[in-house]
Amino acid sequence: MKKILIGAATAAVVAAGTLGAVSANASAPAAAPAVALKADAANENLQQSTHLTIEAATKAAQATLDAAEDENQRVSVAVVDRNGNSIVTLRGDGAGPQSYESAERKAFTAVSWNAPTSELAKRLATAPNLKDIPGTLFLGGGAPVTAKGAPIAGIGVAGAPSGDLDEKFARAGVEALDK
Repeated sequence: MKKILIGAATAAVVAAGTLGAVSANASAPAAAPAVALKADAANENLQQSTHLTIEAATKAAQATLDAAEDENQRVSVAVVDRNGNSIVTLRGDGAGPQSYESAERKAFTAVSWNAPTSELAKRLATAPNLKDIPGTLFLGGGAPVTAKGAPIAGIGVAGAPSGDLDEKFARAGVEALDK
């Protein structure tokens, strides 16, 4: 009986110590941010950028998919933001399983270089290592979306029998944003 009481007392002390340590850590104040920037137009440390809304990206993706469907092509379309992050990706009925990722990579490539991927594919002749950059795909089918000459998004299409067709459909998505 004495061993049981000693064991129970030891367990209670350990539990109380653990609870106290957790409580002490939980109540510690959060570290203050190192620097707080004043968000105003005069602050030279801040930069404003333009982004597509989800509504605009969806409109462009749907216009792209519609253009492909008008020509009986089964494709996937991806719209990425300036940083290459997906905003919208649509996989058309009957599009091949590879087309989803290929569309995203073409969109990423187009926005990264602010150029159609068909033009970038031509650069491989003089700079073959470009194809080794992660996430890129140097095949026709990607088109940049620009505002004031700067890239703000990319539209990529994959699944048609040629990169020329993929890129034609991607341009239809870009054009839909101008309407």
